[in-house]
Amino acid sequence: QVQLVESGGGLVQAGGSLRLSCAGSGRAFSWYSMGWFRQAPGKEREFVAAIIRNGGSTYYGDSVKGRFTISRDDAKNTVYLQMTSLKPEDTAVYYCAAGGSIGSYYYSPRRYEYWGQGTQVTVSS
Repeated sequence: QVQLVESGGGLVQAGGSLRLSCAGSGRAFSWYSMGWFRQAPGKEREFVAAIIRNGGSTYYGDSVKGRFTISRDDAKNTVYLQMTSLKPEDTAVYYCAAGGSIGSYYYSPRRYEYWGQGTQVTVSS
């Protein structure tokens, strides 16, 4: 069992930056691959970024490539999402998720067993 708690969301102007954090507790955090997803009202949950356990390969959704960076600090049981050059279309609830065996399906929410409660990010134009 893993518990995840996101923080760092808020209101920011277009072009600004935010850093989201996701603190994990419970079973060995480093054992899990971690992902960030987001969901805007009326839309499906969208893959944002993932970082794989044991090596830390990273993957990004097309809409955030070059602007967002995912990282992890296993000593602190925390995964981060640094967001820069934010756009109004980045407005959504952002969720972190943990998966023990996501394989190559890092973009699929179904591969992640544990989810945080989400944090709201609002980008004003």
